[in-house]
Amino acid sequence: MNLEYLYRALRFILVIVGTALAVYLLLLTAKYTYPFIIGIILAFLMNPFITFLSGKLRFPRALSVLVSMIFLIALIAGLITFLIVETVAGAAYLSNVLPQHLDNMIILIQESFQSYILPLYEKIISLFNDLEAGQQDTILANIENIGSNIGTTLTNIIQTTLGFVPKFIGWLPGAGTGAIFTLLATFFIAKEWNKLLAKTQLLLPNKALLNIRKVIIELERALFGFIRAQLTLISITTLIVLIGLLILRIEFAITIALITGFVDLLPYLGTGLVFVPWIIYALMTGNFSLALGLAILYTVVIVQRQLMEPKILSSSIGLDPLATLIAIFIGFKIFGFVGLIIGPIVLVIISTLYKLRIFHDIWDFIMGRKPTEFPE
Repeated sequence: MNLEYLYRALRFILVIVGTALAVYLLLLTAKYTYPFIIGIILAFLMNPFITFLSGKLRFPRALSVLVSMIFLIALIAGLITFLIVETVAGAAYLSNVLPQHLDNMIILIQESFQSYILPLYEKIISLFNDLEAGQQDTILANIENIGSNIGTTLTNIIQTTLGFVPKFIGWLPGAGTGAIFTLLATFFIAKEWNKLLAKTQLLLPNKALLNIRKVIIELERALFGFIRAQLTLISITTLIVLIGLLILRIEFAITIALITGFVDLLPYLGTGLVFVPWIIYALMTGNFSLALGLAILYTVVIVQRQLMEPKILSSSIGLDPLATLIAIFIGFKIFGFVGLIIGPIVLVIISTLYKLRIFHDIWDFIMGRKPTEFPE
């Protein structure tokens, strides 16, 4: 019995070490082979369209790949161009209206200072003068420490910001080279996709090939479901915001709606990153009708998001909204902004492996039992 427990412990250690080593090697190799990894992913995503062109329209495989890549690049370039044009137009509009808004803000700050801050300051000074000398010295020392900390923080922020510029400039040549290799890798991998797939199938046993095929099908279904769910939620948010802004007769409603739909991906902040400062500014400038309209629109957006998100996510990929929120937060903490996408994808992978009983087979291996069969 003790020997059986020893074997289980050894198999458990083998699984942990093997998993950690595989993750480490994957991250290590990804650092140097990321153009080819991205190429494989893009080739996988484009393969249905390439197959349609080569099968239904009788295009040569190379031409189908080239047309698919041109279409993808044109789509991305068109979206970027549209955003740049809208951003420039919005910036030009702001350059015309911002001075007036700044004047209103300055007048409002002056009135607030005279009405509230100055009397409060005089009251604090009066209370301060009534304190003992030791208490006054302690308060002054704390104020000096706070000022010093603020100065240090601002200095660090400025140094970090200025230091980012040469790093970004130095990153551009490498990024351009990586983009070129990614495009080349995508083209050749997509062109030889069927041959590479056939060679890979020859190297694997039939059972492993069947299991891998089921995993890929489930992952493809779940990942595309997740992307479809997010695009659906963003589209609904953008459409509601656009309609609301048009009703309120806001300038550049399309640009603001697109930006709001994009920031709706951010955890915790979401559309509040746009609406909350806007509502506060409208209240401070005395535009109460606009503040009320924005508040109503913001409420509608939040309510529809809370009502639609669980239903859309569960119907698309079967993920629990709380688990999705946790995955997004952990991904954001580990990988930064990119983690907003990586976190849910990892959750989808884990959920898919669980549904296909991969973890059950690993546990059976640890316990020394015969692995269970994949569900049909």
